[in-house]
Amino acid sequence: MLTLTSSLLVRMHQHLLGGYPREACGIMIGQETYDGAQQSGKIVHDLVLVSNAWEVESEREGLRNRYLISPEDVARADREASQRGLDIIGFFHSHPDHPARPSETDREFAWPNVSFVIVSVEAGQVVDTRSWVLRDDRSAFDEEPITGS
Repeated sequence: MLTLTSSLLVRMHQHLLGGYPREACGIMIGQETYDGAQQSGKIVHDLVLVSNAWEVESEREGLRNRYLISPEDVARADREASQRGLDIIGFFHSHPDHPARPSETDREFAWPNVSFVIVSVEAGQVVDTRSWVLRDDRSAFDEEPITGS
């Protein structure tokens, strides 16, 4: 389960809407929660808003259907999280005019065990927000419930 306050969700949506009709992205920092020795969820404490660093434009792919978070932005988010006693617990991005389901490209580049929030933005409006976690064997994503706090 991913716990995300309504104010952080609004901030996420505003950032992603600002990128439309291109994919926009960001990083979630927070903490994992445990039930005994087993992870039971993640709590988002803050968002690190970043620019889409994707640079390739072709007929098949470009900023309208690809995103890249630069290594420098990941390192900056990791430092910020560490200074606050937190961790990178996930990433988020938009799917302009497409469903909030992971693509094959998302699966290829995702990290297991972290949350991947995908927000469907259609005609400049948020229509769906869903979170996914890649299986350890990288074979597929499992949907993760999102709850407010």
